[in-house]
Amino acid sequence: MKFKFLTILFLIAIVSGHAQVVSNKDSIITEKKIEIQVIARIQKNKILLRWAVNDPLAWKKLNKYGYSLERYTVTRDNKTLEKPEKLVLAQVIKPEPLEAWEKLIEINDEAAIVAQALYGEEFAVNGADNLQSIINLSEEMQQRFTFALYTADKDYQIAKKAGLGFEDLSPKQNEKYIYRIISNVPETEMDIAYGGVFVSLKEYEPLPKPMDFTANFTDSSTMLSWNFKILANEYGSYYIERSTDKKIFKRITEKPYTSLSQQNSNNNRIFYIDSIANNVSYSYRIQGISAFGELGPYSEIVTGKGKKVLKFVPHLTIKEFKDDTTVNLIWEFPEEGDSEISGFELNRSDEDDSKYTTVVKNISVKSRSVVYNKLLGTNYFTLTAIGKNGNNRTSFPMLVQPVDSIPPSKPVGLKGVIDSLGVVKLTWTHNTEKDLLGYRIYKANNPDEEYSQVTISPSEPNTFEDKVVVKTLNSKVYYKIIAVDYRYNMSDFSEPLILKKTDLIPPASPAFTKYEIKDSSIFLEWANSSSDDVAVHQLYRKEDDQKDWSLVFETKNKEEKFQDKNVKDGSLYKYTIFAKDESNLVSNPSPGVNLLVPKYSVMPSVKGFFAQANKTTNTIDLSWEYSNNEVDSFEIYKASDKDALQLIQIVVGKIKRLSDPTITINTTYKYGIRAVYKDGRTSQMDFYTIKF
Repeated sequence: MKFKFLTILFLIAIVSGHAQVVSNKDSIITEKKIEIQVIARIQKNKILLRWAVNDPLAWKKLNKYGYSLERYTVTRDNKTLEKPEKLVLAQVIKPEPLEAWEKLIEINDEAAIVAQALYGEEFAVNGADNLQSIINLSEEMQQRFTFALYTADKDYQIAKKAGLGFEDLSPKQNEKYIYRIISNVPETEMDIAYGGVFVSLKEYEPLPKPMDFTANFTDSSTMLSWNFKILANEYGSYYIERSTDKKIFKRITEKPYTSLSQQNSNNNRIFYIDSIANNVSYSYRIQGISAFGELGPYSEIVTGKGKKVLKFVPHLTIKEFKDDTTVNLIWEFPEEGDSEISGFELNRSDEDDSKYTTVVKNISVKSRSVVYNKLLGTNYFTLTAIGKNGNNRTSFPMLVQPVDSIPPSKPVGLKGVIDSLGVVKLTWTHNTEKDLLGYRIYKANNPDEEYSQVTISPSEPNTFEDKVVVKTLNSKVYYKIIAVDYRYNMSDFSEPLILKKTDLIPPASPAFTKYEIKDSSIFLEWANSSSDDVAVHQLYRKEDDQKDWSLVFETKNKEEKFQDKNVKDGSLYKYTIFAKDESNLVSNPSPGVNLLVPKYSVMPSVKGFFAQANKTTNTIDLSWEYSNNEVDSFEIYKASDKDALQLIQIVVGKIKRLSDPTITINTTYKYGIRAVYKDGRTSQMDFYTIKF
């Protein structure tokens, strides 16, 4: 039996679990694995199932042997059953016989397409559109398969009649099911994997509203556009409706519209061009059709008017400078366009962008030049022809720059900081010149060296970030900036900015240069640290075997010597000196000096030294007292009227008296005594005078 067809305008790749038919210019390619793929649509009291196989030959065999449908109850009352409960909903589901299609074919062209695909002796598609150029490259069975699945997608009743759908009217709200669609084709003929879906009535959701629907109104036409990829799982095609009063909408496409109804189907968006009358308000909306034939909610309404496009565009050609602030602009515009416009407007911007401001209005239709006398350093001009019906056309921009030899003002307000990582952040007051291009940054490590530029090109913002090495001998860094305009006129240098680096390097160590022990004091001299940022020098001392050092001298000046009077004879002293800088960093200690103070001190004189003339023995008897156990001996000295003082006797430390027999009558004698210690020190001399 043969059927007459309307011309078909589309091809669809079945989505969301349907057979994936992928088209290109050369062929229709099916996936290697043959399987049944299933989708479900939840309604309030029933579950709708749709399926398809992804291979034309498998589809043909399944039309012969049919599908079986099983339902497994997996959960009940939110509890998983230990063993799913199996229910066979249908043992054989396959297309209804040809006789059952005849009445439906008379009223439904879509049914005729599916019936012809299933039972027609031939399957031919009339027309010379994009669809034919794709389909003619495929075999007849692939054509039957493609059109049958696509048509079933638009009408769920046809899908059920073609053995590709089923309504489960017995699900319960408290249960969740797995549906399995199983091939009845013997495995010896073809191995077809079953398909399944896991759903419950609680998952019901209304169909979504189409999104991202836009309209672009031009001369006598509207281009409608929407992103079909966003809701590709819900909708395969759409109805487009139009209204002139926003109340009564009518479909402007007899058949549902899909992405493959257009030349380029590799886009995420669907485009549709509608012819309209200019200056009439039109409103549009779209409605999606699900794979179960359901109509979704309408999209948002978009409204607009078509406008006639002005044929002619003005063209700025010549700029004649009168002075630094005045220019005469000349343009071209065909005289035959004068009757379509009401005049011209001159627009200006600082940059070549969309932010143009109209600076001269009401320029006459016959004019082809205009004088502008408020030029800045850089000016972009456009000229707009004002159409009588609001259909304006604007020229391309023209750059106008007068001669400029005046540099910008010297930058001011330069300041900055350096952090511990050496990151420098500079800021300054922004110049006010309109033609300012930017700033150039210069740097030096010493105040007397030549500054070097650190920016490649003028930097636009009035901030700059630099990086310096903190651990260097240079404790400061110096910056200057200049301003540059669009003509590359350069300002004077700003005042220099001096930034002190974060100090991470301790100062150099001082060093001792001379020392001397004299008069029971220690005299020290040293060379101060060579570092510039030294704040103080500190001299430390340690006596004998003491563990801790003591600060004995600190100077913030340039002193380089010190007399240590607080020392004891016979003691060993160690000295070292440190330098501390302004950041409280301390140098390594200088090489130390170890000094022993000799025991040079004079001991107390001998007490109770006495001389007595002894007439009996013709001697002078001497006696004394001295209780120090460290005394090794006593030295006895004598002088007379004729002889000078001289040593006459040394006695051991235990003896405290001595008799002098070497005397002469009527002679006056002067005796002296001093103690000599075991360590070599001596006491002060004590004297006694007597006449014999």
